[in-house]
Amino acid sequence: MDFKKFLPWIIAAVVLIGIYSWVKGINNTAVTLGQTVEQSWGDVQTSYQRRNDLIGNLVNTVKGYAEHEKSTLTAVIEARAKATSVTVDPTNITPEQLAAFNSAQSGVSSSLSRLLVSVEQYPNLKADQSFLKLQDELASTENQILTARTRFNEAVKLYNRHVTIFPNNIFAGWFGFKEKPFFE
Repeated sequence: MDFKKFLPWIIAAVVLIGIYSWVKGINNTAVTLGQTVEQSWGDVQTSYQRRNDLIGNLVNTVKGYAEHEKSTLTAVIEARAKATSVTVDPTNITPEQLAAFNSAQSGVSSSLSRLLVSVEQYPNLKADQSFLKLQDELASTENQILTARTRFNEAVKLYNRHVTIFPNNIFAGWFGFKEKPFFE
């Protein structure tokens, strides 16, 4: 048998297998990094949901003490409802979706701040153990939110770098991978 006549076919097969493996690696890494972004987004949503749950408990605790703060309590409840109604698809996060989510969460933060400032007028409430515990849990949750958002941005950074560098951007575009927005 003469191997010289099969040598071009063997070289072509090796080159094709090499190219296939390389493109497959680009795709699989993008999929893995995309799943990390989705997981990080889930952590962000979980942190915000925890805050929303705590806000409900906090509002109920304040309600008993601060009858004169009905408008502030209503603002908190409405901001919380608006924030929970904003949904973001983690597989296809757009800058507009993230901005709407961010805006709704900012509304919750500002109305919650106003509520906590108004509580200063109620010494019995400030001394209530359940209120103090909720306030501590809320502060802890705000730290969790910050951490979750930071980890989300780190995951997005790795994903975006992978799908936008040359030549990955060519193949990532073919496979439908697009850049994702950051929290600002």
